[in-house]
Amino acid sequence: MDPYGLRRVVSPPGVLPQRAEVLDPALPMGEDELSIAVEALNVDAASFRQLEVSAGGDPARIGEEVRRIVRARGKMHNPVTGSGGVLIGRVEAIGARHPAGSTLRPGERIVTLVSLSLTPLRLDRIRAVHPEIERVDCDGQAFVFATGLWARLPADLPEAVALAALDVCGAPAMTARHLSAGQRVLVLGAGKSGALVAAQARESVGPSGAVVLADRSPAALEALEPLGADLRLLLDATDPLSGLEAARAAGGLFDVVVSCTSVAETEMAAILAVRQGGTVIFFSMATSFTAAALGSEGVGKDALLVIGNGYLPGHAELALNLVRRNVPLRTFFEGRYGPRGRT
Repeated sequence: MDPYGLRRVVSPPGVLPQRAEVLDPALPMGEDELSIAVEALNVDAASFRQLEVSAGGDPARIGEEVRRIVRARGKMHNPVTGSGGVLIGRVEAIGARHPAGSTLRPGERIVTLVSLSLTPLRLDRIRAVHPEIERVDCDGQAFVFATGLWARLPADLPEAVALAALDVCGAPAMTARHLSAGQRVLVLGAGKSGALVAAQARESVGPSGAVVLADRSPAALEALEPLGADLRLLLDATDPLSGLEAARAAGGLFDVVVSCTSVAETEMAAILAVRQGGTVIFFSMATSFTAAALGSEGVGKDALLVIGNGYLPGHAELALNLVRRNVPLRTFFEGRYGPRGRT
């Protein structure tokens, strides 16, 4: 048995697949692996933004860079951001000793819930790149280890809506764990993870609490107006002092700050905006641990700094149920992701 996929590590030897520079996706399927016919990659926001900027916004060049990375590394592991994303595909085969052998069948369509940065991947063709939803339609093959998480595509949601929600399903789950009624919470970033976090925060803090949503894009804030945040702030989180002033103007420092930004150097805006003894949850893959830890120390901020784990028990269903029951949230996801995912 090889539950962590060590046999596929090419270099450097002895590390787990996520830390590896190169994986081997050409090895035959292991007895405790899943083989997946890949249909699309949902690249994480920080990685896609970096690729888009590097390619000058040209979808064809973005696709070429994705293929280059996968060819070189045997996985979609952006060497600049260190992040990946998730994929959607159809189960080709199930190893005889894979834990899902009794519940999963070949032909079923699933979403992987582990990062592409540790998923052995071969790409045969890129069919289309959709920058507006950070999606790459493609043909290829991937393998999921015995410890790899996955979820069936739900029948009651458009495919691309489910994919977008599942890509960041750890964010609302972690938010629910750290929030309680009556707290004041600031959500930095009005993308898909920010939308899910804001919706969950609204439920968790209740009518006695407050949810403030911040982004540097007026259009992004306007799109999330129906979610019912108590206040929407236009601010650039790469400018920590303006973020601090905006937080003070919004009623004072926050009990919890959740960073869902897709750009680097936003750590200090989150830290300055939280009260002493508060909590900052970093869900941005552009987060620097060094910048957060040393920066918090440097400004004398006693705060719990939480690195957002992409996995919590029940996180997939929590995110999907949040989309199902929150009409404004579902409307936002369907408006942004739905039409391209309908089958």
